[in-house]
Amino acid sequence: MASQGYQYFAVVDQPQVIDDFIYQRPVVAIASRYPIIEVFSVEPNIEFAQKLGLTDQFSFSRRVLRATIDIPHLGNCDCYVVHFKSKRSMIELNEHNNNFSPEQTIIESLKAQIAGSWGSTVQRGSEATLLMMDMIQRREETNQPMVLMGDFNNTLADGVLSHILTNTLRFVSTIDRDAYLAKYCLHDAWDLYQAVLANEGKTVNKAEETRPPTHYFGASSSVLDYILLSCEFDANYHDSLYAVSAHETYDRHLINPIFERDGESTDHGVVLVSLTLRS
Repeated sequence: MASQGYQYFAVVDQPQVIDDFIYQRPVVAIASRYPIIEVFSVEPNIEFAQKLGLTDQFSFSRRVLRATIDIPHLGNCDCYVVHFKSKRSMIELNEHNNNFSPEQTIIESLKAQIAGSWGSTVQRGSEATLLMMDMIQRREETNQPMVLMGDFNNTLADGVLSHILTNTLRFVSTIDRDAYLAKYCLHDAWDLYQAVLANEGKTVNKAEETRPPTHYFGASSSVLDYILLSCEFDANYHDSLYAVSAHETYDRHLINPIFERDGESTDHGVVLVSLTLRS
């Protein structure tokens, strides 16, 4: 990363080595061209976790990284990197350690898949919720801009994670509602980019109108990877400093892989966002 101009690098956890160069339990990391002022491992608020019906032992499936970065013209900005719980079942049936008949094994596998998949969904949604609680508290304390990025393992349109983009607030006046939603809520960088194109009256092509998927599974595809931004990057916000001037998904290694070049690439598309200082 340093050879590409990213001199600053941080992690808050270490993967587990199984054997020599084989690892499991991957971790998140951040690389930056600008100085990283502080690195912090976000921990879930146990009081909130218990209110959600979770245990006091709840933890993120992968540690969440928060890096405060000194960005030109913006100052300190809190950048969060996540890899929320996958959709893979939390329950694995040991088919070699039971006395089930073949039919019973299939039935038990079905039950494990249904219950385990729901368990993963609960974990993923709870991770997002508890992270947002921490981000709101941090924003209240520092008033620093926020960036949330990573593999969400879910589409934001799904109800499981839709609350990350909360844009409503009940039982408060319209003036207060709009002010607090603007300050504490996040926006999908894709939506901000589409708004910029619309405001500038630019003619867009199909590639700019259609959001590319970031993950393929069999014949299906979906957007699982996101960059979310606070109001400082929203061109429609009166005090914003930056605007989203480009939004791309790098997927050459998925669409047309070449082993010598892409043998160690990620199996996801890489979301790229350009931010331009507003004049």
